[in-house]
Amino acid sequence: MDHPPTNPGSNDKLTETTSVVPTRLGRLHVRLVGDGPTTVLWSSMFVDSHTWDPMLPLLPSGRRYALVDPPGLGLSEPLRAPSDINGAADAATDLLTGLEVDGPVDWVGNAFGGHVGFKLAARAGVLRSLVAVSSPAQPIDAALRRQITLLLPILRTAGPVGPVRTAILTAMLTDASRASEPLRQVVEESLARPTRRSMALAVQSFILNRVDVTGELAQLGVPSLFVASDDRGDWSPQESEYAASLVPDASAVTVAQARTLVPLEQPEMLATLVRRFWDQLSG
Repeated sequence: MDHPPTNPGSNDKLTETTSVVPTRLGRLHVRLVGDGPTTVLWSSMFVDSHTWDPMLPLLPSGRRYALVDPPGLGLSEPLRAPSDINGAADAATDLLTGLEVDGPVDWVGNAFGGHVGFKLAARAGVLRSLVAVSSPAQPIDAALRRQITLLLPILRTAGPVGPVRTAILTAMLTDASRASEPLRQVVEESLARPTRRSMALAVQSFILNRVDVTGELAQLGVPSLFVASDDRGDWSPQESEYAASLVPDASAVTVAQARTLVPLEQPEMLATLVRRFWDQLSG
């Protein structure tokens, strides 16, 4: 399929529509902006597609952007049973079919979205390119696993309140970003949309059930850009550079003053890096 030139556009002036697409992990809520070949923006755990809002107007026109609420999150249908990253990748292929995508897509994934992108990039013909933002190739460490395991019953019964909310905000945003009410509000509103049970199943499925994919990175068959932040301890710039070295065609960059939600915290810098990466694909 043809891909558009990547001159910055005016996506903030384009009409947004919504779609609810059936997948094997339930109906996914998708916001569609622009016209042209499809580019998928898949969000992080705990949050939804609104974390892309500051970045979207800075991306090139001439594309149809599909901003996805991941399975069990945002306004997507609640999860009914545990799954894993492979299951989410299968649901992503259902999504592309439901959106009537007619060729490989450019995939931009934040954290959870990057993990899904790793799987899709190893499947022939699904992606044209991959941008994985703040997406560690390794599973969570033992200390974080213990913390999540302790907090999960609270999340399941009471929702993202008290220590659970604090832990999520701390994991998602830098101290400076948490002090910004507009940024914090995006995360808090995202947390309020799913049901408690669905959020707990998503945590089990896509965090606790996440496995080490370092050994699979050599199978990524598309040009890839790995974006680390300078304030996320479990995917440092050095670790992202090492991961990129294992991929046949990948590079790594670092965004300063961000933690997990780089599209929300540093939209201008991330948009610049993504546009530059796409320009190189077209060159």
